[in-house]
Amino acid sequence: MAGTTVLPPTLFCQNSLVFSASLNNSCTKLAKDSSFVFDVQEKRRGLIRCSAKKKISFVDQILDYIEGGPKLRKWYGAPDLIPKDESNEEDQDKDEDEYPDEVRDTVLVTDGDSEIGQIVILSLIVKRTRIKALVKDKRNAMESFGNYVESIAGDASDKKFLKKALQGVRSIVCPKEGFIANVGSLKGVKHVILLSQLSVYRGSSGVQALMSGNARKLAEKDESTLMASGIPYTIIRAGVLQNTPGGKQGFKFVEGCAATGSLSKEDAASICVEALETIPQKGLIFEVVNGDEKVSDWKECLTSLMEKKEQ
Repeated sequence: MAGTTVLPPTLFCQNSLVFSASLNNSCTKLAKDSSFVFDVQEKRRGLIRCSAKKKISFVDQILDYIEGGPKLRKWYGAPDLIPKDESNEEDQDKDEDEYPDEVRDTVLVTDGDSEIGQIVILSLIVKRTRIKALVKDKRNAMESFGNYVESIAGDASDKKFLKKALQGVRSIVCPKEGFIANVGSLKGVKHVILLSQLSVYRGSSGVQALMSGNARKLAEKDESTLMASGIPYTIIRAGVLQNTPGGKQGFKFVEGCAATGSLSKEDAASICVEALETIPQKGLIFEVVNGDEKVSDWKECLTSLMEKKEQ
């Protein structure tokens, strides 16, 4: 056994993983293939014994930065969330033009309960970014991220809901296709980042092409809608997304590489987050897979890709 750790009585379980907020301001993640025993009762501390079998992953390192409890939020510089006032719902439904001085400092993550969406959110938490997330299960999202994220659930194609969701939003990160094609106006948004699998769909054949037919149409509609929106955009055409550790390999940005190559999901999420810092004048589309090229400065890398597209 790796040791014994005494933890507070609150344990969070999600996606076959167990999370616990520890007293030393870290978040301990117990992998599902570790052996563990726990006993948690009201007003009693739980005892967990775990045998560590794996090296700490990229996602685990991110989780280590998350605060140990709501009372410690200030230690990590987490933004204060304005409590929802039901009495102001009518005011929130007013037209956006009535709030010309609205501060837009929030990043909206669509599909926030998807695997890549969750990694994007965790990376943004570390950067102390104000975050909104579109999710299917608001309660699960609250249990996973607490007050770090303003989780919202609803139909994004509904104009009233979308207007409320976009209040204060500066940038949008779409970790999968489907959002852009189904919404109307994104008025006020300054930058949209779309992680697209269109190159993969176009490169498939046979049965695989038939199975991905609907996804391909959705991806094509997402990209064409975004390009015609007039909003600065970054479309990341990734190779086949793989469940491999991020930060271990380099990258390749050659045109056509996404149809045959693959990209770690963790690396894909990281690129989405890094792209927030580099807003193109009109739009940027590039392909990326894991390869041999090391990237130490993503802002410089993305700027270089923009310059190549302009030539």
